[in-house]
Amino acid sequence: MRVAVLSGKGGTGKTFVSVRLALAAPAATYVDCDVEEPDGRLFLQPQQVTREPVEVTLPDFDAQRCTGCRKCVDFCRFHALAFVGVKPMVFPEVCHGCGGCVRVCPVNAVGERRREIGVVERGVSGTVQVVTGVLHPGEASGVPVIRAALRAAHTPADDTLTVIDCPPGSACTVLESIAEADFCLLVTEPTVFGLHNLRMVAELTQLMHKPRGVVLNKAQEPFAPLTEYLREQRIPLLAEIPYRASLAREIAAGLAPRGRDAELDALFQTLLRTLQGEGCP
Repeated sequence: MRVAVLSGKGGTGKTFVSVRLALAAPAATYVDCDVEEPDGRLFLQPQQVTREPVEVTLPDFDAQRCTGCRKCVDFCRFHALAFVGVKPMVFPEVCHGCGGCVRVCPVNAVGERRREIGVVERGVSGTVQVVTGVLHPGEASGVPVIRAALRAAHTPADDTLTVIDCPPGSACTVLESIAEADFCLLVTEPTVFGLHNLRMVAELTQLMHKPRGVVLNKAQEPFAPLTEYLREQRIPLLAEIPYRASLAREIAAGLAPRGRDAELDALFQTLLRTLQGEGCP
């Protein structure tokens, strides 16, 4: 089962929920797709870490062969190519590496070269396999790194829990992260801002026809606007994590292992059983 954990904004506790859910299972794979700021490894502290580079292809022009026909520039829908005088130029930040410019060139003046944009780390934390995508600073798109991380985490067994820690927000990186998920867990907080951003990821999961449920973090008093929204949209509230200053201090210190808090352990065990179909709303 592949569970994607989303939040419409940073700071709601998405990574905390992802890590605790992975630790609640007898065995699991945790995939950090928040490639710009992957901090799940700070909680899990994986051992035996290996790293593999993630590369993308870029066009490489042969100025001697190029006739200046501009077919490559006209073809590129991402506007990653331009002619400066009579010389083609590529903007690597927006190039998607589709290879179309190579194929449309009538004189074979366009080749390809590889460029590293990030790495995928793999390690072990107890019974959890930890896969972390890391985008190099300054790179524009984390999608190729997310794809590589998800490939590295592929598990053929249907009964193996895979927890996908998605980037915050609802951009294309989130869409890529949840594309093959079986269930989307939406983490929010009881604030107007939290509800506003929950609506965005809820709309995204609806557009992608993904079953979903909500985890309310930092729960204190009942928050009527959230309750009403979930009722209107028929989205089940699967768990409420109470706000406690002691828990906030532990999270800030990077402490998340099971067994430290019996109440939280029981909460995530119940959440896991719900996701696996036992007592599902």
